[in-house]
Amino acid sequence: MPPARADHASRREDVSAAVWQVLAEHGFGGLTLRAVATAMGASTGLVTHYFAGKRELIAHALDILETRTTHRPRRAVPAPGLPALRTHVLNILPLTPDAAAMNRIWLGSWDVALSDPDLFAAQAARYERIRESLRECVADAQELGQLPAGEPDHVASTVLSFTHGLVVQALFDPARFTAQRQTELTDGFLATLAVGR
Repeated sequence: MPPARADHASRREDVSAAVWQVLAEHGFGGLTLRAVATAMGASTGLVTHYFAGKRELIAHALDILETRTTHRPRRAVPAPGLPALRTHVLNILPLTPDAAAMNRIWLGSWDVALSDPDLFAAQAARYERIRESLRECVADAQELGQLPAGEPDHVASTVLSFTHGLVVQALFDPARFTAQRQTELTDGFLATLAVGR
């Protein structure tokens, strides 16, 4: 008799939890069907019931990562425009141990996404969504007179480039790029954008 639908859903949640555990401990380099099975205390055969191979496993891991990123605790946006833009940047940065762990996993995902056309497209779409949310903040800031007039897309791309550069610096040199230092650099960068308004 096949397992009940509820049992199947519950088991899939167990698999997803094991995928996340492996990602958190070993990154994408250590994400294998065998590692997920070991984390579950199950056979590799059980994991292959859900994933035909490593590519499907990685795609699922990226979905989990995006879901966890979307639903993680975030700073509340205090006001539209520049304050909202600042909040978006701070919500991306590795300012806490949990945020640093999440960013390490995202950083590890870049290599696998760059080597697979479908994963590449999905990742590119994710970054476009981030730029869109930043564009909205920039456009609001320009309308409110907090930023000079210009092309919001260009400013949003600049902001995201700054942010990801700071993420990488903070992950590789956390002693130098503390949460306080990251915040100071963010405030200084946003102040330079506001010059000339």
